[in-house]
Amino acid sequence: MATELTRDFTATAFVVWQGKVLLHKHKKLGMWLPCGGHIDPNELPDTAVKRESIEESGVEIELIGEKVLDVDDPIQLVRPRGIQLEHISEGHEHIDLMYFARPVDGYEGYLLEDDESLGWYGPDELAAMDLTEEIQKWTALALKELA
Repeated sequence: MATELTRDFTATAFVVWQGKVLLHKHKKLGMWLPCGGHIDPNELPDTAVKRESIEESGVEIELIGEKVLDVDDPIQLVRPRGIQLEHISEGHEHIDLMYFARPVDGYEGYLLEDDESLGWYGPDELAAMDLTEEIQKWTALALKELA
């Protein structure tokens, strides 16, 4: 009997500051990833990705992207830079809304953890890290567009 397929919506932010991208070494997966996670029930994607950034790094962010219409009603959300389908495990996938972001004005470099599991990484450092092809491509695109 085939496993029933389940899918969750998630939101991820590639945050760029001073020519570097914010990444953390995911404790459970052991991989370098940007901040992000599940969109809670009834939560807007914009809110979810901002919440995840604060929870995982302490960095308050502003999303960079287009709001298609210049109107107040209905409220316009930031268009993600990309949307991808990620295989997580047998029978489970994430529909991940990929955002580009910057820290809010006044950010001075504070991070929750002062160790090697969370930090700002520039092109030379990224080239030396064990990143997946996907993360390599997203970080390069984020730096190209926001640096």
